[in-house]
Amino acid sequence: MIIEPRMRGFICLTAHPKGSEQNVKNQIEYIKSKGKIAGAKKVLVIGASTGFGLASRITSAFGSDAATIGVFFEKPPVEGKTASPGWYNSAAFETEAHKAGLYAKSINGDAFSNEIKRQTLDLIKADLGQVDLIIYSLASPVRQHPVTGVLHRSVLKPIGQTFTNKTVDFHTGNVTEVSIAPANEEDIENTVAVMGGEDWTMWIDALKAENLLADGATTVAYSYIGPSLTEAVYRKGTIGRAKDNLEATAFSITDSLKSIGGKAYVSVNKALVTQASSAIPVIPLYISLLYKIMKEEGIHEGCIEQIQRLFQDRLYNGSEVPVDEKGRIRIDDWEMREDVQAKVAKLWLEATTETLPAIGDLAGYRNDFLNLFGFEFAGVDYKADTNEVVEIESIK
Repeated sequence: MIIEPRMRGFICLTAHPKGSEQNVKNQIEYIKSKGKIAGAKKVLVIGASTGFGLASRITSAFGSDAATIGVFFEKPPVEGKTASPGWYNSAAFETEAHKAGLYAKSINGDAFSNEIKRQTLDLIKADLGQVDLIIYSLASPVRQHPVTGVLHRSVLKPIGQTFTNKTVDFHTGNVTEVSIAPANEEDIENTVAVMGGEDWTMWIDALKAENLLADGATTVAYSYIGPSLTEAVYRKGTIGRAKDNLEATAFSITDSLKSIGGKAYVSVNKALVTQASSAIPVIPLYISLLYKIMKEEGIHEGCIEQIQRLFQDRLYNGSEVPVDEKGRIRIDDWEMREDVQAKVAKLWLEATTETLPAIGDLAGYRNDFLNLFGFEFAGVDYKADTNEVVEIESIK
């Protein structure tokens, strides 16, 4: 079939297998170009199919020759209907890893569930024995609690008062004002249940209980802080409460891993175009201004560049892992530079539908968004008849 992007609001309903394959190959080539990393050799990535999770799997495999197990929840293809992009990404990753002689297997299902945890533990036990790095990179809006059965839905809302500020529709370029009503206590509790640290703890406890963590094992979860421009709706809102919980969880997990010399970290990463961030009011406008400035300064990074720097310069730098006063790894350091944020704040005041094409990088935002779904990659013939039914080698 001829596969074209079909949009509905802030999501794309189609994905391109050849474009997704090119996306993965580009990231692999980047990692290879940066040289070897003295990193982990047996890696579990929870949330491994897109964004930072996919980049972590690629960096581990092609930077450190690691065996990797990836857990994700993606929609497989059926004839006449494409898979979700993470399916195609994972298929391409496994193919390339196996070509390179690397162990790579994947599990598709709800990572919050006991069933998928059990399946993963059994696979580690059978094939790897133990793991020495666990990346926790889930980005789901919904979680069914494995004990209570309650379905929790996260919300993006401010706390205490209505939030009003500018936003942009990145499809049209229209800059408008948006208002978001404040959260209630149930909203906050649900968001923490989905995006906080409870499930991360459950994974580590399950691995530890069955002696599947190697001595000195490290686990890393990903977070975001962002600037004062977005803090009312993000860091000081419902998602911020969940991230606070996630960051506190790192300390409790570290305590639980003392017996094996293990450590848990939260890495605070840069603002990037993701399916989740595209739906957050204010964020697309902020990112389009930020991209313009960081590209001009020569310090712009995508997911793969961020994670390569995290692994090379922070996690596996040959000495102590540098952290901030709250124990967090800060890989958002270039984004949060005072000069960068001062320029963003100035441009924010000037941003309108008319001025944004000149002062922002909306084209870069749109391109990155389409890249998420395998579109707009050089070297891919998007007019060619493409087989949408692609299998992942380890999932039959």
